[in-house]
Amino acid sequence: MENKTKLRLLYLYQHLLQHTDSKHPLSTPQIIDILDKEYGIEVNRNTLANDFKMLDSVGIRFKVIRSQQNKYYYDGRTFSLAELKILIDAISSSRFIPEQKSQELIEKVLSLTTGHQASKLRRHVHVEGRAKSENENGYKILDKINEAIDIGCKVKFQYADYGPKKRKVLRHGGDYYIVSPYALVWDGDYYYVIGYSEMREKVQNFRLDRIYREPRLLESELQIPAPKDFNLAEYSRQVFRMFGTDEAVEVELLCKNYIMNAVIDQFGTKIRVQEVDKEHFKIRPVVCASPTFYSWVFGWGGDMKILGPEKVTEEYKARARKALED
Repeated sequence: MENKTKLRLLYLYQHLLQHTDSKHPLSTPQIIDILDKEYGIEVNRNTLANDFKMLDSVGIRFKVIRSQQNKYYYDGRTFSLAELKILIDAISSSRFIPEQKSQELIEKVLSLTTGHQASKLRRHVHVEGRAKSENENGYKILDKINEAIDIGCKVKFQYADYGPKKRKVLRHGGDYYIVSPYALVWDGDYYYVIGYSEMREKVQNFRLDRIYREPRLLESELQIPAPKDFNLAEYSRQVFRMFGTDEAVEVELLCKNYIMNAVIDQFGTKIRVQEVDKEHFKIRPVVCASPTFYSWVFGWGGDMKILGPEKVTEEYKARARKALED
């Protein structure tokens, strides 16, 4: 009898958790019928009322709609429907997560709500056809990097780019990077690890989906501490705003006033702005001087100018000349 009571309580809780909400309550007769037909458990009104009191006593509270036939539903979920929608959209749009894994994660998120709500959310899920990572080891790589950060050791890995035939080509002929990882950052649909690279002797960022195979933890080698002037929050806020390559540099940009919205979108409201005249302002963001950065500047048709450093201005001019020649 004791086991039957335990099962009855579990089935009652499980069914109302999965199938009820404020718009889909179940009446006492409906619950009695469900327990009988679906679970083979007979119960009367008084027993059911006592069951709800027992569940309430341990903090599992069901809402009751008082009427001639009381109706019950579970309203203790951690996430609202809007919050679940945000989580699903983040998973489906993330390039880091392979398509198959996206589908699996979304199903797990959908299990956090009722079948009624899950069916609504499922109709608006679009994963197929999106640009997704094909690196199925992404989760294992993420786990290894996270473990290295937790225990404070270095990691060793190879890094790859895509060649003309869409095949991965190892950088530096396959040489291994030895990195002291400080943090994992999600930005622009990708995960990056920020850490001190012994090859370059400075802090760099690496995209996790470009790491070739699983990193190896060098558990006997402690991390090289971050430079004293290194600010992780500031580095993340500024560097990743202009698309992650390995190199980061402070640039000086002269912009026309109407570009301010785009500047705020890229670098946030904390970016320091110097007013030049009634039509122009200057900023000094830290960016990755990548082709994407140069394209962004070029897209403003001369209304944004790179004033320095010289290395970046010369690179920009060379790219513009080459584009004209081609």
